[in-house]
Amino acid sequence: MAEVQIGKTYPVKSRLKPKSKKPTSTTESKYWKKSYKTTQIPNLIYPITSIDFSPLTNDFISTYSASATLYSSQTFEPISKFTTFSDIAYSASYRHDGKLVAFGGETGDVQVFDLKTRSVLRRLKGHYRSVRCVKYPKFDNLHLFSGGDDTFVKYWDVASETELMSFQGHKDYVRSGAPSPVSSDLFVTGSYDHTVKLWDTRVSSMNCTMNINHGKPVEDVIFLPFGSLLATAGGNSVKIWDVAGGGKLVYAMESHNKTVTCLCVGKILKDGEAADENRLLSVGLDGYMKVFDYSALKITHSMRYPAPLLSVGVSSDSSVRVIGTSNGIIYAGKKKKKDVDGVSGKELGDYSMIGSVGEVPEKRVLRTTNFRYFQRGQSEKPSRGDYVIKRQARVKVTEHDKLLRKFRHKEALVSALNGKSPHDMVAVMEELVARKKLLKCVSNLDEDELGLFLNALHKYSTVPRYAGFLIGLTKRVLQLRAEDIKNSDILKGHIRNIKRSVMEEIKIQNALQEIQGIISPLLRTAEKAFGN
Repeated sequence: MAEVQIGKTYPVKSRLKPKSKKPTSTTESKYWKKSYKTTQIPNLIYPITSIDFSPLTNDFISTYSASATLYSSQTFEPISKFTTFSDIAYSASYRHDGKLVAFGGETGDVQVFDLKTRSVLRRLKGHYRSVRCVKYPKFDNLHLFSGGDDTFVKYWDVASETELMSFQGHKDYVRSGAPSPVSSDLFVTGSYDHTVKLWDTRVSSMNCTMNINHGKPVEDVIFLPFGSLLATAGGNSVKIWDVAGGGKLVYAMESHNKTVTCLCVGKILKDGEAADENRLLSVGLDGYMKVFDYSALKITHSMRYPAPLLSVGVSSDSSVRVIGTSNGIIYAGKKKKKDVDGVSGKELGDYSMIGSVGEVPEKRVLRTTNFRYFQRGQSEKPSRGDYVIKRQARVKVTEHDKLLRKFRHKEALVSALNGKSPHDMVAVMEELVARKKLLKCVSNLDEDELGLFLNALHKYSTVPRYAGFLIGLTKRVLQLRAEDIKNSDILKGHIRNIKRSVMEEIKIQNALQEIQGIISPLLRTAEKAFGN
């Protein structure tokens, strides 16, 4: 008589699966980690205090020690160097047309350079302490604002080297600032007095128009696109504020372990073009770069670097990402170019060696009218427009699965016990529990099969993954087959082995609890010390 098939069956699997500590890889995490080819720019020795990108060419400037260097976004090689600083340089800032760049410094001067000649065009003197924040307004070529350790925020006329306004409101160092993306008259500054203030140059009283309390010393502040939201970094938290709604807190992210030092905004590139999806990037002294989707209010990616991070920047088209560290190393990443019609960059380079210099012949596209189209091998890669049909993998059915399908429960249990996989053994036991047949199967085992069963319990009952299930089962088995165990010396030996392994596990757990009692006060003390 033919075997009766009841629906579609699947191999049994154990539900006792440990939770993986390794984070699952998402599409966005693959994008930020694998789509950029990272290059190290070493030997700068000093901390990278700031990074800013040219709005025209995607070249970037980094400041470190008493110098600033302009790097090519294509080769990451130095193009030019600015060395006229008498002390540490801070806060490189491009003008929106990309022709001028301004720097702050330890001496308190704001210097404006011409990129072509690398000469100093203007020196703005007004701060009597370090200038850590220099920014150009979004659509203004004639003015800039600066903030320094003297707690003052100053608004300058660059052409005449004149201080137009001096805003007083902060009570501690002003370390960051950002211009509004919608108005040249609005800008914000962040200070170590825990506050972020919004300034308007059209207000004659020179008082701030909005005051936000971050709760910790503010390291960086930026406007998010469209200017209605504001992001602030201070302590180990990044907070999003609704500027249009009067400075209401939208979300607070505390995923960093140490101080967050810098923020920037990057775009998601899809098919080589920038999409409308923006991401907030943050770096901190814990060496992590976090990618935050502020539209969904969740972290989409986290990446670890081997040194504390001080600065981060992304080009306007998000094709280049640069991160500066405290030990003088720059991690510059360039977006990888996708294959063009199935031809990789390496193959294009090989073709260019055949013809004249720089001449790349076009690869002939195979069509259905070409006989070679039907002779392609299995190694042929699909082109961008092809629809790939994947063959379904054949499900491998083990012996105990076949026996369970035939409702031969005892034989399935013995088959799993004879196997070498504890995972399969526990999976079969769980399936028999679901069918309410496990204890009946145990009661029908002969002496040899019961010895095999007790030996399996001895091996795996103290394994953390299976202990919760097998220890309870062991108690039921001992109660159910007590008479058989008393009459057999072999079975008594298995019980002694189980008892010995359980006692050793209890000793280990007691020792671990003692160690935990010693370490816990030390961890609390360290947490309080580092938290302060």
